[in-house]
Amino acid sequence: MTKSKHIIAVVGPTAIGKTARAIEIAQKFQTEIVSADSRQVYREMNIGVARPTEEELKAVPHHFIASHSIHEPLTAGQFEREALVVIQNLFEIHDQVVVVGGSGLYLKALLEGLDQLPKDSQIRKELMEEGEQNGWEGLSKKLEALDPDYARTADMKNPRRLVRALEVMAITGKKFSELRLNAALERPFTITYENMEMDRSLLYDRINARVDQMMELGLLEEVRTLTSFQHLEPLQTVGYSEFFPAFNGEYSIDFAVQMVKQHSRNYAKRQITWFKHQI
Repeated sequence: MTKSKHIIAVVGPTAIGKTARAIEIAQKFQTEIVSADSRQVYREMNIGVARPTEEELKAVPHHFIASHSIHEPLTAGQFEREALVVIQNLFEIHDQVVVVGGSGLYLKALLEGLDQLPKDSQIRKELMEEGEQNGWEGLSKKLEALDPDYARTADMKNPRRLVRALEVMAITGKKFSELRLNAALERPFTITYENMEMDRSLLYDRINARVDQMMELGLLEEVRTLTSFQHLEPLQTVGYSEFFPAFNGEYSIDFAVQMVKQHSRNYAKRQITWFKHQI
């Protein structure tokens, strides 16, 4: 690959219309789309992750849509390695490739490279046990206290990211947000970002309407089929984790739906903050 090759990255918060825009651009340049969505990558999850429709997938070839299993979670580092191979192959026949997604860590891994931060399996094990035994909220509060800058943009409902940040800080004694500000790795392509934006109230209305549509499409039934796998990391996510306690009678399905809407709006707010500071 040479610097004559170009990535067009369509980014932005959930429900803003990234898929349609990415397809429009890909058709214009007669190229293909690489998805950088950490949830749409799983074949067992469809309605709750707003996977592109069959018609959309037929309109333009997509990569990393329903390509992996929840039983073998795809880390950002693994995504980086696999996606770079796909992009290299696509650049053999295209000068442009469209990357689309709202998963900040996946996008950063692919387009800039992840920082080579230290690891300690014992510390990670202890943090995981603490979260599983005492609840993840305690680790969330610990992260917010130690590194409020990272906590503002991080997915605080993702146990793996909570543990990773706390692990690195325990090893280094430094804030995770500061350590991740290292210079980006050189990439053999140029990048243009299209950061999609919308009035916040309108976006929240779109999010609420999309959750209602998901329910009409059968989200509840989809989540029920995955109940036995609720302990898996990919299912500790908005649109799924809210329903499992409802199935156990802890609260109503209607309340779970309202939680999905609220958590989706919160997620969108974090995405907006992420892209504001990263692009």
